[in-house]
Amino acid sequence: MRVASYNLKDLTLDRHAAARVIRAIDPDVLCLQEVPRRLFGSWQVSAFAAECGLYWSGRHRGSGGTTILTSLRVDVRESRHHRLRVATLQRTRGYAVARVAPAGHEPLVVASVHLSLDAAERERHAGQILRGVSGGGPVLLAGDLNEVETGRAWQVFASPLHLVSPTTPTYPARAPRKVLDVIFASRDLTVLPHREVPLDAADLVAASDHRPTWVDVDLDPQAVPSAEVETGPDEAAS
Repeated sequence: MRVASYNLKDLTLDRHAAARVIRAIDPDVLCLQEVPRRLFGSWQVSAFAAECGLYWSGRHRGSGGTTILTSLRVDVRESRHHRLRVATLQRTRGYAVARVAPAGHEPLVVASVHLSLDAAERERHAGQILRGVSGGGPVLLAGDLNEVETGRAWQVFASPLHLVSPTTPTYPARAPRKVLDVIFASRDLTVLPHREVPLDAADLVAASDHRPTWVDVDLDPQAVPSAEVETGPDEAAS
């Protein structure tokens, strides 16, 4: 099962380029950040999902612009969107959760997150998100953390979970320097060695200010575990 994460910059750039990137990746589950939330936002997300060849459970109001799309290769058992408390006049924040079950397997929890620009708020929200996704089975948590591995929120996630996505920089899209877009997994999930996908460089720049990231999960308990993902020092996100 392939799980991908992508910050779409509110679909304010080239949505057709973004759809081409997503179709090339061909995810079973797609965690999105910065999708339209206001007037006609639901219509825009539904139309974009159709262009990507994916399906949307809808009702992302209150999720701070996060949501999850899925392919017909997985069954969505549950879909929920949660608001996180932020300081007055700050951008709304939240996270989306889906319990998905590929054919013949027990469901796992997938969460799409987009953390704050404020470090203290990121750390607080990370703890709240972990509590919100626990207890429902294995977990994959994906999104834009707005910080690198030296950040406190990153470390909160990395305590019960572990980083499984590549450490290739994802931001900014034109000349990536920072690893802001990541995927964590609970340790009972087997993540396969990363498979590159040929993506059009012009589409990546035209689609968003972030690049996507993705992982392949093997739900067969006999699968060979992936190698540990190692990260190096990086500068803090602004």
